[in-house]
Amino acid sequence: MEDLTRAGEDAAIGTLEAFADEAEAFDPGTLTADESVTRSVLIHEARAQAGELWSRYQEIAVSSVMGFHVNLQSAAPQFPMVEPDHAEALVDKYRAIGGMFDDAIKRLRQGIARDRTPPAVAVERTIEQLDGYLASPIEGDLFLGVRSPEAFDEAAETAWRERLADLVTSEVRPAYQRYRDALADEVLEKSRPQEKSGVVWLPDGSEVYERAIARHTTLPMTAMEVHRIGLTAIESLAEEYRELGGRVLGTTDLQEIFSRLRNDPELRFKDSDSVRAQAQRALDRAKEAIPNWFGRLPKADCVVVDIPEVAAKDSTIAYYLQPAADGTRPGSYYINVSEPTTRTRFEAEVLAFHESIPGHHLQIAIAQELEEVPKFRRHAWITAYGEGWGLYSERLSDEMGMYSGDIDRLGVLSFDSWRACRLVVDTGMHALGWRRQEAIDYLMENSPQAPNNIVNEVDRYIAWPGQALAYKIGQQEIVRLRESAQSSMGPRFDIKGFHDIVLGSGPVPLPVLGDLVERWIAS
Repeated sequence: MEDLTRAGEDAAIGTLEAFADEAEAFDPGTLTADESVTRSVLIHEARAQAGELWSRYQEIAVSSVMGFHVNLQSAAPQFPMVEPDHAEALVDKYRAIGGMFDDAIKRLRQGIARDRTPPAVAVERTIEQLDGYLASPIEGDLFLGVRSPEAFDEAAETAWRERLADLVTSEVRPAYQRYRDALADEVLEKSRPQEKSGVVWLPDGSEVYERAIARHTTLPMTAMEVHRIGLTAIESLAEEYRELGGRVLGTTDLQEIFSRLRNDPELRFKDSDSVRAQAQRALDRAKEAIPNWFGRLPKADCVVVDIPEVAAKDSTIAYYLQPAADGTRPGSYYINVSEPTTRTRFEAEVLAFHESIPGHHLQIAIAQELEEVPKFRRHAWITAYGEGWGLYSERLSDEMGMYSGDIDRLGVLSFDSWRACRLVVDTGMHALGWRRQEAIDYLMENSPQAPNNIVNEVDRYIAWPGQALAYKIGQQEIVRLRESAQSSMGPRFDIKGFHDIVLGSGPVPLPVLGDLVERWIAS
């Protein structure tokens, strides 16, 4: 289990900064082109991760969406149990969960002592979520929904599962209870109120957010630069809405378009099975189309999976989990099928394309299979690159002819305006001091997202400063590089070649991606 202590954090910072210093000492002129990429990725990743640790997020880290208590439950069913030794290792891992929760509680107490506290809305929702888990029957516990090694006979599997159940009862659930009680009895009354949800209200908030911008955009940008880019993007998208809305909905009034998309029951799913079926159809269509647009294709498959019920209420509408590196598990496109009548049909296809193919699955599975590059690059996650590619893939999917009709293209605009709004509201809360309600109101006024999604998303931005900036910033850079290549190369431009150069080195900072594309153009 991760070491959440301040001492563990300091040790990790020292290790990461030492790696970066050593990498910077290499003369780039003595390296091959790929070695130079490796050096740049290592420096960025080490510096960015060290910077994140310097921000001491463990002192303020409470989230019903991205909290470690949620991630543990989501991860448990994914553990590959290939050999009996793996099953035994899982027993040891479960024994260590209690210590991780105790360390998390200590870090929150350290934060309170330094006037660094989490936002109250995150604490309240997490307590509610923990209460739901602790009241749920042990038989359906996600920690017990793990696979068993094929080598186990019936007696061995029964004994092993009994040990896990004993640990969940005696160690895991009591740890969740201790965490819940600490949040309710110690943290909540000290938490930041909704009008002070952003990190700007922390004593070191400006520095924390500067590091978050650098980490998630990979570019030397200020909060106000990002804010202005978002405002400009929102203005541009308004014209697209009016053109498509007039054709599809018979109105060019922006608020009427948003209202129709948000409230028309005919644009909603009727049941959970329909949500799943639409996701599967989109994924199947994408699998058929990609050979015409990409030279390099992944070996790993992608499948559709429901978000676990215990987390669905507070979760985002969908997310992606990468394949197991050893090939024992496919990539998983997780969809939220709870409250299906609040889920929009017109956004279902763009969501599937973003999270699965040609979005996250294509990019991540290809990266994991790049045997010619160092392993750390294959498994790196550089937010602006990965989420930028995901957003780029949404409009690319229209070029590929994969949307069913104009109503689904309104979903593309909905998602694009959502990501542009993120630039405005994330900087608004974390740099300009916006209240939580201001962020919710801005998204309501400038996107057709459903109110429940907007609330969940704003609370995600509150808990994860800067991450939401990566999508639009990364997309804009990939589009800029493609336009530059098309302009420079003219008829020599090949879309398969462009996509292969973008995806062919694994995740890289945006400046490095620019260098790769420029070298491809020149060659």
